[in-house]
Amino acid sequence: MTAFVAPIRRKSAGRSHYYVDGAGTRMPGVTTILGAGVPKKALIDWAANATADYAVNNWETLGDLAVAARLNKLRKARYEERDAAANRGTQVHALAEQLVRGDTVSVPEELRGHVESYVRFLDLFDAEPVLIEFVVASYRFGYAGTADLIADLVMPGETDPVRWLLDIKTNRSGVYGETALQLAAYRHADVYLDADGAEQPMIPVERAGVVHVRADGFSLVPVTADQAQLRTFRYVQQIAAFVDESPALIGAPIDPPDADGEIARVVYERPTL
Repeated sequence: MTAFVAPIRRKSAGRSHYYVDGAGTRMPGVTTILGAGVPKKALIDWAANATADYAVNNWETLGDLAVAARLNKLRKARYEERDAAANRGTQVHALAEQLVRGDTVSVPEELRGHVESYVRFLDLFDAEPVLIEFVVASYRFGYAGTADLIADLVMPGETDPVRWLLDIKTNRSGVYGETALQLAAYRHADVYLDADGAEQPMIPVERAGVVHVRADGFSLVPVTADQAQLRTFRYVQQIAAFVDESPALIGAPIDPPDADGEIARVVYERPTL
């Protein structure tokens, strides 16, 4: 058992959010844990490629700038692309939440492809929502998070609907392996918050997966999110905690007892030719 106590609450912080327990103690979020505890080789490659692409595509403009300004532009280039992608993802998520509730939405021109793809997913799998954009928490293991969707889907060749835990992804590069850990943490949480903010036992699901929504279509991607993946997530959680706490393990440099005392002198002799 961890030291966290009910009830869990999600707090907004600008464009971001965090979680606190009933005592006001901040509770680690699932995506924050994965961000700190899982190596991001693909992210390193992406950052290098994004900077190189920006330099090539803006060669003449950069050439007109002073060296310091040019360097500053290149340093910020990958963040501009990241923020644009994150903003697109946030908007698609918000519209998807409204759509799955059956609301009428106003869609920006640049997001119409994504929204139409998501609507096709809902229609073609006859999706029946159970929970939408809901907070989960594990007091056993000390984490919280926000899951996108639990829905009953009609699968090919099957007559009875199948209950899925689903994460909606809008990135260009597809579904990364760490998503299995994310969905396992959500699936095996202790509780979720209902529409009134009351904690309820987590709803069991039969399958887990990702709806990869793109401007040109969608993919329903099954993801293994079982007890084995939950166990791995807990290892990652320990690494993330170590990364956070490790600076405190390093002490201050130790001065010698007598900084002004005599010291040995090293004499170098020239080699004889």
